[in-house]
Amino acid sequence: MRVANLKKGVVMTSRISENLVMECRKKLLIAKQEVLNRFRTAQRELVHVEKGGDEADQSVAHIAEHSFLVAQERMRHQLMEIEMALARIEQGTFGICEETEEMIEPERLLAIPWTRLSIEGAELREAVGRKFAR
Repeated sequence: MRVANLKKGVVMTSRISENLVMECRKKLLIAKQEVLNRFRTAQRELVHVEKGGDEADQSVAHIAEHSFLVAQERMRHQLMEIEMALARIEQGTFGICEETEEMIEPERLLAIPWTRLSIEGAELREAVGRKFAR
C-alpha cells in the first residue's frame, strides 16, 4: 500500500524521477533514525548529571540541562522537517519549491532531502526577510 502511494506521488510530480524520490526517501528515513538516536543519547547523558552538590555542581548541572534543551529543540525541528518531507513524498508534492512553485534542484534534494525551497526560493525568502528586518 505504501509503495502504491509512493508511486502515485511520483506520478503526480512527474518531473522528478522515481529513483530520486526513492533515494531521498531512504536518506530521510536514515536521518530520522539518526535524530532519534541522538535524542536518546543526549537524554541518557542528562540523566547522569548530578543535581545536588555545591553551587559549582549545581551550575554545571544547570548548564548541562540548558544545553540539552537547546539541542532537543534543534532535533525536534529537524525531525519535524523530515516528517513533513516524508508527507510531501506521500502527497506527491515532494521537490516543489514553496516559494517559486518550481522544481527544486535534484542535487539540492540529494544534499538536503527535507528542503522546501529551491536555491532561487531560498534567496527570495532571505531577501524578503532582510527587507522586513529593518
